[in-house]
Amino acid sequence: MKVSVTGSSGLIGTALVASLRGDGHEVLPVVRGASAAGSVGPVVRWDIERDEIDAGALEGVDAVVHLAGEGIAEKRWSDEQRRRVLESRSKGTALLAGALAGLTTKPSVLLSGSAVGFYGDRGDEVLTEASPPGTGFLAEVGLAWEAATAPAADAGIRVAHLRTGIVLDRRGGALAKMLPLFRFGLGGKMGNGRQWWSWITLADEIGAIRFLLDHDVAGAVNLTAPEPATNAELAKAIGRAMHRPSFVPVPKFGPKLLLGRELADALLFGSQRVIPEVLAAAGYPFQHPRLDEALAAVLAK
Repeated sequence: MKVSVTGSSGLIGTALVASLRGDGHEVLPVVRGASAAGSVGPVVRWDIERDEIDAGALEGVDAVVHLAGEGIAEKRWSDEQRRRVLESRSKGTALLAGALAGLTTKPSVLLSGSAVGFYGDRGDEVLTEASPPGTGFLAEVGLAWEAATAPAADAGIRVAHLRTGIVLDRRGGALAKMLPLFRFGLGGKMGNGRQWWSWITLADEIGAIRFLLDHDVAGAVNLTAPEPATNAELAKAIGRAMHRPSFVPVPKFGPKLLLGRELADALLFGSQRVIPEVLAAAGYPFQHPRLDEALAAVLAK
């Protein structure tokens, strides 16, 4: 299979590319102009700001996995940064979807990134793919992100939206930022800890993407483990896995000073209790369905 991947240098993209190539598949990265110089092998060049993509280079690909986008937590949410986050997803996705729709030989599937932020802050409500969108900036981004794939779907390409939760891996993402605190005995819940954090291991994130490439699933797909955890439960589980205390709470004012109130509220204190109904119905076999086992596997690497 020939698979084109955007965001191939990120945490998920790097692992996906290695997995695909390890099984003998051909991977064609989609890269921005400045990044192409360091690439090994053929690439597809694109420039979101100029609304340009080398569409001809995509002819003949069997599938596309779209993971690119401005990092949600890279900077405080100024008006300009919110614009960058939104446009990197909506404008970038529309550019890619339009290019795929215009190909002579179209890929059979587009797996396009999204996130559980689509649901907004929903407290203890159990959320499935059938749940309506929430409110707030991340929900707005999720709606625009998913809507931007319409040209590909209208052209007959199977499109699935990857509503990913918190990806657990010690080398990157939220867990990597939390581990040093626990190593020094300073780990604990954030705020009251009652907010739900829907998580998935990197191994299952890649496994689910690989599964969706081969199975006839379209529309929204929650990429989260079957058993979401509250922030307090996650903190206790990390402490158990590392044999370190986990009773030092992080007061809300600390992250809000560091990240800004809006970003901290959305990223750390918002609550999404998400269940992967579509993956379960399709028969995806989770490698790490339970939190303690997941953390043991992640921290053992």
